[in-house]
Amino acid sequence: MNQILTAALAAAGRGWPVFMLGRSKRPVANCDACRVATDHDPASCGHLTCHGFYAASAHPARVTANVDAVPRGQLAVRTGAVSGLLVVDVDPAHGGTKSMTDLLNEGLLPRTLRVVTGSGGQHLYYAHPGQHVPSRPMPGRPGIDIKADGGYVVLPPSLHHRTGLPYRWATVNGSAVSEMPPALIAECLPPAPAKPSTPQTSSTTTQPGGGISCPDKLLAAHLDAVRRAAKGKRRATLYGAARGVARMVAAGAIDQADAVTALTFVGHQAAQSDREIRAAIAGGFRDEGIAA
Repeated sequence: MNQILTAALAAAGRGWPVFMLGRSKRPVANCDACRVATDHDPASCGHLTCHGFYAASAHPARVTANVDAVPRGQLAVRTGAVSGLLVVDVDPAHGGTKSMTDLLNEGLLPRTLRVVTGSGGQHLYYAHPGQHVPSRPMPGRPGIDIKADGGYVVLPPSLHHRTGLPYRWATVNGSAVSEMPPALIAECLPPAPAKPSTPQTSSTTTQPGGGISCPDKLLAAHLDAVRRAAKGKRRATLYGAARGVARMVAAGAIDQADAVTALTFVGHQAAQSDREIRAAIAGGFRDEGIAA
């Protein structure tokens, strides 16, 4: 545990927000209050170990408390713009070694800070490019995952949950985190989602109902709230908009499929991942008694 705490404080000293996972490499279970909350923003919760990477911190006292709370867990760092890190995760069990060789031969993987994982894989640490990069498999590169916004990786000297072997820093390349070349950034970004030319509000909200006399204006207000939401509040705002639009669906003011399309569109405008968008819409519709 002393080794984990030392590593956690060292990472925090670099400005990396860290947190503790359970021994199985999964986030620690939420407390009872967070489990039952239906309108709850994980980013502003403040509980010590709830909501996975949202519990990550670079403040020494909080880091120490987090480690103390999960003494047998694994240490992890939150990736993405919040830490300034993007990690290329190489899994040899699923073809990652060959894919990594291909990337090296194409000049896409500059030397950088590197970790050898407890399963024999590798984590290559790069500076986050500053634009939203969702955590996802790298398209066309079997065994390569991108850990960036919305992700995390295990840090040394944690023990792998299956092999019992430690994660370790590979010091041969030094401790510098390299910048990503433009071609690597392009490999990490998802294809642009197909977007309608407009949010499709005028053709789907022309039927007043349930006391809603101006459904187009009401829908526009919900969507504009998401567009204007501050970073860190966009997911909660999208959830709130979904509840409002769900009430419009219940009133017969907008078709449900068109409502989901409009919310998905504005979610992408607010730089939310597909997973975050689906969760916000499903949660908002569910809490208004409508199956998404």
